[in-house]
Amino acid sequence: MNKHVSIIGVPMDLGQSRRGVDMGPSALRYAGMAEELLALDYQVEDMGNIAVDQPEEAARESDTGLRNLREVVDAALRLAEKTDETITMGRFPLIIGGDHSIAIGSLAGIAKHYENLGVIWYDAHGDLNDLSTSPSGNIHGMPLAVSLGIGETCLTELYGTAPKIKPEHVVIIGARSLDPGERQRIEKLGIQVFTMHDIDRMGMPLVMEETLSYLKERTDGVHLSLDLDGLDPSVAPGVGTPVMGGLTYRESRLAMEMLHESDVITSAEFVEVNPILDDQNHTAEIAVGLIGSLFGAKLK
Repeated sequence: MNKHVSIIGVPMDLGQSRRGVDMGPSALRYAGMAEELLALDYQVEDMGNIAVDQPEEAARESDTGLRNLREVVDAALRLAEKTDETITMGRFPLIIGGDHSIAIGSLAGIAKHYENLGVIWYDAHGDLNDLSTSPSGNIHGMPLAVSLGIGETCLTELYGTAPKIKPEHVVIIGARSLDPGERQRIEKLGIQVFTMHDIDRMGMPLVMEETLSYLKERTDGVHLSLDLDGLDPSVAPGVGTPVMGGLTYRESRLAMEMLHESDVITSAEFVEVNPILDDQNHTAEIAVGLIGSLFGAKLK
């Protein structure tokens, strides 16, 4: 992996309805993320936080029915520019959120550098909604759809034309809460998904082996987008949309270790750490452990 890492914080909580996840970047920094990477002999540059505008109302709906659309678009554009700049400088962008809507900006900037960017979506949710399928209008349930070119034009064509990625280059891991419209979209687009049932049946080693084999054949770079609610709430309680029956810490550490060994990950983001809902910053510490494993640390 690239030994030059740039940390980019995105204190965003406007893509969903529960406040507090905007403090996620601070929680991860406090939990020792930079120190973990420095101990692994990476050169680390903390770029600070992307500016995020606050709406005039607590949860303003746009004319489209999407919550805080203008502010989400503005932040995504700033993030796209920063990730683009980071890769141009030859550095690894490590993005920390913030809610999962930030992936719209991450992927918009990163995709400019790859012909066939692969994405591992490590999450309890598919995030494949658009306004017609979303139960809430929350944009944090839409970033994967947006990156595939589905949704409002101001989102899909942000920082370039749509789509940013192709459905055959996506693998979702840990899914266990998919809306009906998302299930239909997965089937229609042929997206590769490993649900919790698949992981229970196959085991994480085989799931990761199949994921890596699938993506290596098709892509020239792989972005990891890891939502902490992919883990079980008993492991990671500080998330906004917890879903029981999730991944264990050890399963997730193993997945990160295998990603490191594969040497295919070219960018990453860790999102949805909410300190307000957490217990003594435990979820941020879990996230830092996973980040360490992605960059080469091993449990002894």
